[in-house]
Amino acid sequence: MATLEIDRDAAAKPSKLHHVDLKLEVVVIPVSDVDRAKAFYARLGWRLDADFASDDEWRVIQFTPPGSACSVIFGRNVTAAAPGSARGLYLIVSDLEAARKDLLDRGIAVSEPFHGADDVHAGPDEPYLFGSLRVTGADPKRGSYSSFAAFSDPDGNGWLFQEVTTRLPGRIDADDTTFASHTDLAAALRRASVAHGEHEKRTGGHDENWADWYADYIVREQAGQPLPT
Repeated sequence: MATLEIDRDAAAKPSKLHHVDLKLEVVVIPVSDVDRAKAFYARLGWRLDADFASDDEWRVIQFTPPGSACSVIFGRNVTAAAPGSARGLYLIVSDLEAARKDLLDRGIAVSEPFHGADDVHAGPDEPYLFGSLRVTGADPKRGSYSSFAAFSDPDGNGWLFQEVTTRLPGRIDADDTTFASHTDLAAALRRASVAHGEHEKRTGGHDENWADWYADYIVREQAGQPLPT
């Protein structure tokens, strides 16, 4: 009980390391067949960064998903975790259908889009997400953070696509607007184009400052700020 109280007190205090960047760059996944896993992640189109071995007892392979600042490693004698025990490995995408199509085109099995039913709790044998049943189809409101698809590697390590188009407030500063790939930027431009079309309908005319409007929309969307109308 005393430990819990100490932890609560510590959690309430601001970190003294607020000025130090802590960047998650590597996640370890457990596999049983290193070469099979290497072939699978190469088939996904991920970048192979390293394949090191000291002898027959140790080997480590690193792959990085397109546009990701975080990589995954696996190998022989890299982790004591049971092969296939990694779950809930999130891959954030700006277009869920495009991400699914890319996997399907590569011959990789991926689930249909789904979302969670927060008012219905799953049983112990039900496929679930955060304790909620998976409901087939993307989120009807297409809310950011709300639509998913799932796939697994040959060992059963579970990956999730999560569609994020608008970040929650505080997740990114407007001055730090960046895009991990041209695909994400293109998707943002398409969303801005649709929104700008509605803007012109409401204002009843052609907006000659459309470039400024696009820029404002994209920056606000990524920063989780109210969108222009």
